[in-house]
Amino acid sequence: MLSMKISADLHTHSIASGHAYSTIQEMITFAKTNKIKTLAITEHGYAMPDACHEYYYHNLCSLSREMFGVNLIFGCEANILDYTGRIDLSDVAAQQCDIIIASLHSRCIKPGTENENTEAIIGAMKNKNVSIIGHPDDGRYKLNYEEVVKNAAKYNVFIELNSNSMDGSSYRQNSEENMTEILKLCKKHKVMISIGSDAHVAYHIGNFKNAEYLINKTRFPKELILNCHSDLLKNIGRN
Repeated sequence: MLSMKISADLHTHSIASGHAYSTIQEMITFAKTNKIKTLAITEHGYAMPDACHEYYYHNLCSLSREMFGVNLIFGCEANILDYTGRIDLSDVAAQQCDIIIASLHSRCIKPGTENENTEAIIGAMKNKNVSIIGHPDDGRYKLNYEEVVKNAAKYNVFIELNSNSMDGSSYRQNSEENMTEILKLCKKHKVMISIGSDAHVAYHIGNFKNAEYLINKTRFPKELILNCHSDLLKNIGRN
């Protein structure tokens, strides 16, 4: 059993993402009240409809990295655009981000073959700016999970356990089954994971019920969970 409360949420969205509902201050206030010590606000990349403009990322340097006792990490959930792994974030914008998650979204890339999808993920891992692969559990994008995990080890990239994926309202398919397999492979290859709520409204921040269930189900070791390492969270960016 996971013996400690997860106090870092590494994947959330504010109103800047266009289809989320809370301001940054509302999110920080909720995090503080609910004992979330580290909050990553990771807006959608600009290929997502109605997401922020590139200039949003250029100006991240103006934001405080600590408010009301909450450590703040600002970055992007970039969209993987093609099967080479190209993402919708320029190097200039990426340099202003503390963290970059790269994810497959149906609005930005259509599911391909297992090989194409896997190459897209691996291509994104090769990008020196990418720290995390977001929600690789979506069954609409068939993946060779062994290759994904082995390359995560090779390129020093974290694999996300997205708690929202297993929610009944999620559009992702077979997430629990797929993520169970991914976690077993991460344990086998000693690849670290990150846990995120993928909150699009403040009151979902820190909702890790589904993630904790899978951690306990697979007996996943705490030492391989990024959220449990405050020292690593201080230096999450690879720039």
